[in-house]
Amino acid sequence: MFILLVFLIKIKHTLKKPLQILLFLFLVLFGCTNERKQNKNVNLNSSVDSLSIYLSLAKDLNLPLSYKQKYNQKALDIINAQKDDSIKKVNLFKVANRYFNMNDWESYKKVSRLVLEKSLVSKDSANIAKGYVYLGDYYQAQAISDSAFLNYFKAEKVFLGINDEFNIAKTLLTKADLQLSEGDFFESEITIFKALKILKEKKDVSNLLYDSYNLLGILYNEREEYDKALEFHNKALLILDDKSIPSDTQLKSTSLNNIGFVYLKMHNFNLAKIYFKRGLEQENLFTGNTVLYAMLLDNLAYAKFKSKEFTALPEQFYDALKIRDSLKLESGIILNKIHLSEYYAFERDTLKAIQFSKQALNLSRTSNNSKNTLDALKQMAVVDPENSSRYSREYIKINEKLQREERKMGEKFSRIEYETSEIKDQNSNLQEKNKTLVYVFSICTLVGLFFYVYKTQQARNRELLFKQQQQIANEDIYNLMISQQNEIEATRIKEKKKVAQELHDGVLGRMFGVRISLDSLDKIDEVEAAAKRKKYLTELKYIEEDIREISHDLNREKSELINNFIVILNKLFENQQNIYDSKLITTFDSHIKWDLVSNAVKINLYRIVQEALQNCNKYANANIITVEFKSEINYLVLSIFDDGIGFDTKRTKNGIGLHNIEYRAAECKGSVTIKSAKGEGTFLMIKVPIDQKLNLQHT
Repeated sequence: MFILLVFLIKIKHTLKKPLQILLFLFLVLFGCTNERKQNKNVNLNSSVDSLSIYLSLAKDLNLPLSYKQKYNQKALDIINAQKDDSIKKVNLFKVANRYFNMNDWESYKKVSRLVLEKSLVSKDSANIAKGYVYLGDYYQAQAISDSAFLNYFKAEKVFLGINDEFNIAKTLLTKADLQLSEGDFFESEITIFKALKILKEKKDVSNLLYDSYNLLGILYNEREEYDKALEFHNKALLILDDKSIPSDTQLKSTSLNNIGFVYLKMHNFNLAKIYFKRGLEQENLFTGNTVLYAMLLDNLAYAKFKSKEFTALPEQFYDALKIRDSLKLESGIILNKIHLSEYYAFERDTLKAIQFSKQALNLSRTSNNSKNTLDALKQMAVVDPENSSRYSREYIKINEKLQREERKMGEKFSRIEYETSEIKDQNSNLQEKNKTLVYVFSICTLVGLFFYVYKTQQARNRELLFKQQQQIANEDIYNLMISQQNEIEATRIKEKKKVAQELHDGVLGRMFGVRISLDSLDKIDEVEAAAKRKKYLTELKYIEEDIREISHDLNREKSELINNFIVILNKLFENQQNIYDSKLITTFDSHIKWDLVSNAVKINLYRIVQEALQNCNKYANANIITVEFKSEINYLVLSIFDDGIGFDTKRTKNGIGLHNIEYRAAECKGSVTIKSAKGEGTFLMIKVPIDQKLNLQHT
C-alpha cells in the first residue's frame, strides 16, 4: 500500500516523465510481491527501500517544497529508528543535504547537530569534521560569519589530526572564501596559498585548484591588482581543460564572467564585452545555471552601455532583471536597477533614473546589505544632485561603519584561531606514535623533576647560607653600634673621671684643710667664734658628702652605660619624635638585665621596633604610639600599640613588614600576637623566652 501511495503522488507531479512512471510501476509490482512476506528480513528490506524512495522524492525538483519537506522528515524518522553506525551517519548527512537545497535552514542545522553529536560519541573523526563543516555552511548561509569560521576552523583541526589533506585543503578554501566575503583580504590570501601548497602535491584535485585560482582572481580584483587578477583567472580557465571536471557545472562561464568583470573595472569595455559574450555562448547555461546567465546578461548590457553600444538596450537589462526577480536574487536586482538608473540618466530620462535608483536603495536597506546600499547611495547622489549632500553623508557614515565591521571581523577570525583549543588526536593508527610521545614525555618529566628538585635544593642551600650571612651581618652591625656607643661613652666617662679626680684631689683637699683649720679654733675660748666655727664645719661636711656622692655616681655610670641597649633604642625613638607628628610613649621595665640578653635577640628586637614604627608611620595614621618593654616570668615582652585606623586581620594578608616581624620573632624562638580592627588601632606583642634564673641572681 505504501509503494502504491508513493506512486500516486509521484504520478501526479511527473506525468511528463514516462521513464519515472515505468520505474514506479516496477516498484509497485515489486512492493506488492514483498507485502505477501511477513518475516523480519522482509520488513527490514522494506524500510531500506522506503528510505531510498523518500530521499529520492525529497530532492525532486518537480515537487512542491512542502511535499519535499514531508518526505525528508519521513526519511529522517526511518533513519532515527536504525542502529547507530556509519551507515546511519551517511544517511543523516543525505537528509541534511536535502534540507540545505530546500533552504530549510533550521531543519538543516538540527540534523547537522544530530549527526555531529553522534559522531562525537562514537569518536568518528571523519564525520566529526564533516559535521563541523555542515554547521559552518549553516552559519555562513545565515551570515553569522564568526560562528561559521569557528566551525570551519574546528573541522580543519580534526582533518589535520587524521591527516586528511584533501579535506584540509577544501576546508581552507571555504575559510578563505568566508574571509574574502568579510573583506579580510590579507588573511584570505594566506589561507588560499596554504591550500595551494597542499593541492600542488596531489593528483586529481583539479576542481580544488580551480577554486583556489578563481578565489585569488576575485581577491586581487577586489584589491585592484588587475594584472594578478587576470593571471589567476586565466589559470583557473586553463584548469577547465581537464576532462575530469564536469562540463555541466558551468565553471567556464563563471571564469569568463570573472575575466570580463576585471576588464570592466579596468574600463576596457570592448574586451569585457568579448568575455561576457563568450560566457553567454556556453552550452546549456540558462538551464544549468540561471543565476549566472542573468549575471552575464546584465554585465554584457552594462559593458555595451559603457562602450556606447546601445544595440538591444535597455532590453537586455530588463531581461536580466526579470530573471533575477523570479529567483528573488536581491543583490542582483539591486545591481540591475542601479545599471538601469545609470542608463536612463545617460538618456536624460531623469524620472526613470531616480525611480530605479530609489528602488535599488530601498531594497538594499531592507536587505541590510551595506555594500549594495553604498552603490545605491552613490548612484542617488548622481541622479538627484539636489539631495546629493544628504546621500553623500549617509554614504560616508555607512562606509566608515562597514570598514570598522570588516576590521573587527578580521580580528575576530584571528582571535578564534588563537583561542580555539587543539582537537585531540583520535586516529587509532597513531596509537603507537602516541605511546612513544608518552614515553618521551615521561622521561622528560622525570628529568625535569630531577632538575627541579636539584635546583630547589640549591635554592634552599643558598637561602640558608644567606640567612647565616645575614645573621652574621646583623651581629656585626649591632657590635659596630655597640662599639660606637662604647667609644662615645668611654670619652664621656673619661671626661667625667677627670672631673671626679679634680673634685676629689683638688676641692676635697682644700675643703679638708679648711675643716682642719676651723677645727683648731676650738681651742679659742670665744663663745661667738665657737658658734660660727661649728656652723661652718657642719656646712663643710655637707659639701664634702655631696662632692663625694657626685664622684661615686660619675664612676658608677661607666658600667651602666657600656653596652646599654636602651641608649640605642632611645636614639631610634628620638628620630621618630623629630620626624613624625604622632606622640611616642616609651616604657622600660627596670628589672630587665640587658647585659644578659644576647646580641642576636637585641638585634631582632631593635629591628622589630623599627619595622613596627615604620608600619605605624605609613599606614596607621595614629596620634599616639606606645612602646613598652617589660619582664615576665621566663619572658621578655615587647608591646607596641597605636590608636590608628587599624585593619581586618582575617582578610588582610601579611605584608612584607608583618612577615619580617614574624620571621625575626621566630629567630628569637618567640611568638607574635596581633590584635586589630578597623577604627580600633593595632596591638602588637612579642614574647621572647629569657633565662630568668640569671636575672634573679642579679636582682
